[in-house]
Amino acid sequence: MSSLETIRRFAFGRALSSSEASSEQITPVEGLSALSLDALTSVAYGPEAILVVLATAGASSLHLILPITAAIVVLLVILVISYRQVIDAYPHGGGAYAVTRDNFGPQWSKLAGAALIVDYTLTVAVSIAAGVGQLTSTFSVTAPYSVAICIGILAVITALNLRGLGEGARAFLLPTLVFIVGLLAIIAVGLVHPLGTGTPLTGTSLVATHTVEAVSVLLVLKAFSAGCSALTGVEAIANGVPLFREPRVKRAKRTELLLGLILATMLLGLAVLSNKFHIQPRTNQTVLSQIMVDAVGRHWAYYIVSLTITLVLALAANTSFGGLPVLTSLLARDNYLPHLFGVRDSRLVFGNGVVVLAVSSGALLVAVGGNTNTLIPLFAIGVFVGFTLSQSGLVVHWHRVRPPGWLRRAAINAVGAVFTATATIIFLFSKFLEGAWVVVVAIPLLIFLFTRIETYYRRAGRELGTGEIPPRPHRSPTLVVVPVQTVSRLTAHALSEAMSLGGEVLAVTVVFDGELGGLPSYEVERAWERWDPGVRLHVLHTQYSSVVDPIVAFVDELRQRDDRQVVVLIPVVIPDHLRHRLLHNQIDLALSSHLRQFTDVVVARVPMELHPDEAPGSADAARVARDNPG
Repeated sequence: MSSLETIRRFAFGRALSSSEASSEQITPVEGLSALSLDALTSVAYGPEAILVVLATAGASSLHLILPITAAIVVLLVILVISYRQVIDAYPHGGGAYAVTRDNFGPQWSKLAGAALIVDYTLTVAVSIAAGVGQLTSTFSVTAPYSVAICIGILAVITALNLRGLGEGARAFLLPTLVFIVGLLAIIAVGLVHPLGTGTPLTGTSLVATHTVEAVSVLLVLKAFSAGCSALTGVEAIANGVPLFREPRVKRAKRTELLLGLILATMLLGLAVLSNKFHIQPRTNQTVLSQIMVDAVGRHWAYYIVSLTITLVLALAANTSFGGLPVLTSLLARDNYLPHLFGVRDSRLVFGNGVVVLAVSSGALLVAVGGNTNTLIPLFAIGVFVGFTLSQSGLVVHWHRVRPPGWLRRAAINAVGAVFTATATIIFLFSKFLEGAWVVVVAIPLLIFLFTRIETYYRRAGRELGTGEIPPRPHRSPTLVVVPVQTVSRLTAHALSEAMSLGGEVLAVTVVFDGELGGLPSYEVERAWERWDPGVRLHVLHTQYSSVVDPIVAFVDELRQRDDRQVVVLIPVVIPDHLRHRLLHNQIDLALSSHLRQFTDVVVARVPMELHPDEAPGSADAARVARDNPG
């Protein structure tokens, strides 16, 4: 096993066979940690987003958080019902993308795919930045290292997902359960018998001291759309149905239902407590933190749940790592992305999608300095575009299929489409100048990229005759050229491989004229005659120091005047240790790179492994290395 293979196996685990795929598939409870953390942890910023908008109209408007949250929960119920229907209708995953493609056609599906890619990338960046922001707020000494901590967390999550989604889900399951149980317990204590009321507050209130903006329908709609950021991630389970164990449809629907019940309970509980404790948004303390302090005080329960929230906020990025690779594999299947995104690696993971997501979100984190507030205005627009397309597509689907009860189902989806479309429009216009314009630009650029890739694959398919019966292959005579440097076992090995191809074999070597050094041509030819391998040697003379240029020119001349297929076999020494490869001159890399310009020439490398301990004699091994350092 090579050194690289040993490192790869240590980092990502051994290769899995298709029969072992079930070990990397997830259960409904594991689905909460693998595909639902984004939605669950949105309670850390969703209610606060509502209060920040309402605060512009003064303290008297803050009580509206309860009816606004109730409306959001109603929309959540509609979305959960809708995506359970999506799971039934589209069990192969894809969510909004699959629904849109099936009901609105490929052009609209590109919009859904682009919107979801933007949303997944932003979800990773926002989740990690929010988690690190919570950490730096608790331990201020870590603030200068926030970007480095963000990248470190991203690297760990990426590595776990490259090992397999099952590994990541199981690793994140314990903190997820502690977060859910702990926060629900704190809400229950706060509702029944709060223990920390009267605890001194920190920071400055963000509520306007005088009414800056009157309470209006527009303000309520803005608060509603801002609070809808708590619904991001609801679609991830429908996108990742293939990741569940069999019966995967049943398990995915169960996870979607669990998510809806837990998230609705948390949102309503926090809204009630916000009203009960008269919570106001403040500069140095989050709304969620204030509610927790009033409910249980600054005691061990508060700190345990606070640290867990910090952890799961960062781990919420795992939702995207579960959903986006499946989405990109579907886009690749439809020729909108390179086909390499549809290839599973040795761990049965769509590894290319994982890596691209990690690199793009990492670049975004570095660009904004790990600042959550810079990312929030961009957040949620992409997923709500997907929500709207998915809901609208299901209305068309029920009208076309017309199963029993289709009118009721279509009505639910139509209401959901109106709600999500309204939220999207308000969010877009209210946040456009704050950074949402980036999403408006990014989505059309991705659609343009999809179109260009699709155009290329369509043209390549025509040229390759994909789907057609090609003409019968024909046999053509070959001329095999073997570049050599001197007489050695490496040369013999290469010539043996060339002669096995059945055509004429021609060895070629380069001799430097003048004072450049090296053996004179008559000594090279004399050594070849003494060996007499049965292959003609052609000597190329040059006054320059390049070995590559004369050989390339010679091959070019052969391909132009000879009707035979020219094949170039390049001998290559493969040392027994990776570190020894740097001790060889790597001429094969330069030669093969230059020969690649000739599309009618077949170029291949003939490797010969070095095993000094097994060589016939140390003197022979040393002579091979000295006479043929390449």
